Amino acid sequence: MSNKTNRDEKNFRQAALDYHQSEPKGKVEVIPSKPHSTQRDLSLAYSPGVAIPCMEIFDHPEKVYDYTGKGNLVAVISNGTAVLGLGDIGPEASKPVMEGKGLLFKIFADINVFDIEINEKDPDKFIAIVKGIAPTFGGINLEDIKAPEAFYIEQKLKEELNIPLMHDDQHGTAIISAAALINSLQIANKKIGDIKMVVNGAGAAAIACTNLYMALGLKRENILMCDSKGVINHKRENLTAEKLDYVANTDKTTLEEAMEDADVFVGLSKGNVVTPQMLKKMAQNPIVFALANPDPEIDYDLAMATRSDVMMATGRSDFPNQVNNVLGFPYIFRGALDVQATGINEEMKLAAVYAIADLAKEPVPEAVVLTYNLKSLNFGSEYFIPKPFDNRLITKVSMAVAKAAMESGIAQKNIEDFEQYENQLLDRMGRDEKLIRMMQNRARSNPKRVTLANAEEYNVLKAAQILFEEGIAHPILLGEKKFIKAQMEKYGIDLDVPIVDPTDDDQEENRKKYKEIIWDLRKRKGVNEYKAKRYVRQRDYFGPLMLKNGDTDALIVGFSKNYSSVLKPILEIIGKEKGVEKVASMMMILSEKKPYFFADTSINKNPTAEDLVSIAKMSEITVRSFAIEPRIAMLAYENFTAKSETSQKVAKAVKMLHEKFPKMIVDGEIQPDFAMDSDHLSDYPFSKLGITPANTFIFPNLESANLSYKIIRGMKVAQTIGPILMGLNQPVHVLQMRSSVEEIVNLTTIAVLDAQKKESAKK
Repeated sequence: MSNKTNRDEKNFRQAALDYHQSEPKGKVEVIPSKPHSTQRDLSLAYSPGVAIPCMEIFDHPEKVYDYTGKGNLVAVISNGTAVLGLGDIGPEASKPVMEGKGLLFKIFADINVFDIEINEKDPDKFIAIVKGIAPTFGGINLEDIKAPEAFYIEQKLKEELNIPLMHDDQHGTAIISAAALINSLQIANKKIGDIKMVVNGAGAAAIACTNLYMALGLKRENILMCDSKGVINHKRENLTAEKLDYVANTDKTTLEEAMEDADVFVGLSKGNVVTPQMLKKMAQNPIVFALANPDPEIDYDLAMATRSDVMMATGRSDFPNQVNNVLGFPYIFRGALDVQATGINEEMKLAAVYAIADLAKEPVPEAVVLTYNLKSLNFGSEYFIPKPFDNRLITKVSMAVAKAAMESGIAQKNIEDFEQYENQLLDRMGRDEKLIRMMQNRARSNPKRVTLANAEEYNVLKAAQILFEEGIAHPILLGEKKFIKAQMEKYGIDLDVPIVDPTDDDQEENRKKYKEIIWDLRKRKGVNEYKAKRYVRQRDYFGPLMLKNGDTDALIVGFSKNYSSVLKPILEIIGKEKGVEKVASMMMILSEKKPYFFADTSINKNPTAEDLVSIAKMSEITVRSFAIEPRIAMLAYENFTAKSETSQKVAKAVKMLHEKFPKMIVDGEIQPDFAMDSDHLSDYPFSKLGITPANTFIFPNLESANLSYKIIRGMKVAQTIGPILMGLNQPVHVLQMRSSVEEIVNLTTIAVLDAQKKESAKK
């Protein structure tokens, strides 16, 4: 055999291994994510290339995690014998629940799922079936299997399989409610070793919950467990092995008797079994977990009306403190899969408990507050469990579980760099989050003073709190001091930052300085001394003058005023960058796929070809500042034909750009859908865009740009950041009317990055 033949075979072997090992592992896409358009691609994907990783795995079984999606694939398995509160409805009827569980795994932790419904009630036969299919999966989530079979099935499978496995109905509820118990006891100023607890229900979830509470320090002698026949006491007969563990030496027989002087009630039974009279018999500051769904053991509003000192959690999303298993299982499996754990042990469960409990005590991101249409969310009686849409869960819980698996010795793969692992987890939740995170991290490295006008507004105040607490910026509040303080007190915003009121006596010296600045700038442009004195008492002028005088590093204005009216004093006071004839604005559009940039969206109504050249160049510089290579499409409603007046203007701008900036990746006139599609671009091989889609779009006029981004903003299909002002020699940005807290935080972050860049340019 020739050396060339040997070399070709070696190269093919390596190519096949690279193909099957390449990211994204375990991704399930409607459109295949790997190359598949040529014969060579298919030979790598299937025969003969697929044989090479097959043999690698045969020789080294652990490499199945390298060459397949096993490490990111979980089976959700049920026989339909205990579905929700519906009971034994069979495997087919359970399928919607299992499919829904799979969706939660995917959207909350980026874990792929096969749901498997098994028509088998015999525990040993069920176990044999699961064991037989286990090699396909990185983990197994057992679901909706009735007790006592659920205990036996889980225990046997844990003994015989070496992958993460958990019966979520038992342990998921136990983990979330245990976190809630830790926090509610702290608020009630009670110790777990001292409390008396009543558990109503003695099924799989109730037993698992009580076992875990005992691991936290609850004493067995302080527990009264009830089933449908009453208190499980020493007089009862024919009890299951699990119930025998909770036999109490008491003469109490009914739930009502058990509730007397109890500190905590945990209901895992059925609705409306707890009466107001029972609740009144409980100890001071009682804790009630009424977790039956859809009807709690006692209605939330009824409980609140019965006792003002009660703290309550339910399984419902329309009341505070929802004990929702989605707070746990996606992230527990995420952490377990990422270290290739051989199981899910008690150490991992407890790590999840403490991670969830601790998260509820941290300041809540504004995005979470807004998701639930609330003004604020603070640790206390109405918030002692994190909300399901808190995107910090994936890092806090997954990392805690992964560490516990490593420390307890059941991890087959160690994580060396947890900071890097945290970023990988966040990357799973979307590219827009990654870009925002990158910008905020850069801002935190050197935070700047940013003055926020309209500081009387709740959204602006809340944004300032986030910016301050997260170290993104040093906020300065600009507005009427008395009203700002009243708003802070009203909304419970504790923020120790400067408040600047242009009309205050303590600003007299600044007003004198600023009057001279504006008089010097505008004395030959229609401003007399009287007007100058009047202007310096108005925030629209005071803010830009602060920036001009070096009393702040950046300025955020707008929110409650028309864009053009707010822009006027900025243009009068803040000069343009050298070489810039007209300023322009850009919107950043964060889609699920990647970020896009639209210009000019706010300022130039009908730009000339020369203006479009300037806008394109400023856009290139701005996009590059986000560590993204700009690929610029000059938009029109024609593709490289230039028949209309608008298209001719764009074509002229493109010609000028090609001549003046030959290294810019820019072309047009082109329609946006063509500029965003590789197949369409391949029809124009002469284009400087090549076949790689554009990410930056220069619109031919203000109307088309403004309408385009506002349609996207209105549809809420992508996050919008901006408008980002381009061409000023100092960092100023103008908020859109009624911007959200998140939009204010993001635009301020960009202002900090601008200030950093200006500072570096001066050095």
